[in-house]
Amino acid sequence: VQLVESGGGLVQPGGSLRLSCVASGFTFSSYNMRWYRQAPTKERELVAAITSGGGSTNYADSVKGRFTISRDNAKNTVYLQMNSLKVEDTAVYYCNVPGSGSWGQGTQVTVSS
Repeated sequence: VQLVESGGGLVQPGGSLRLSCVASGFTFSSYNMRWYRQAPTKERELVAAITSGGGSTNYADSVKGRFTISRDNAKNTVYLQMNSLKVEDTAVYYCNVPGSGSWGQGTQVTVSS
């Protein structure tokens, strides 16, 4: 399993970013996918999840209504659209295949004025 995240950066509060995670080494379309984040001094937390076909999604209360998870099974890619970003969204964001134990390098999101 290989996971490569991208799309992070520095953005002002209220701004938007779209994260991407390209997966390889497994049959992507058969697996649910998740986005996690980890802020300095904090534990990694689940942000959003999507089923294998994309028909069902779930979100942490802290991002509900602002973030949208989606996927393109033809491109082996899962996305996280992040709108109305807040300072507290600052973290390294990771995608994950549930149960795989594999993690990518993550992508840094910094929300600051």
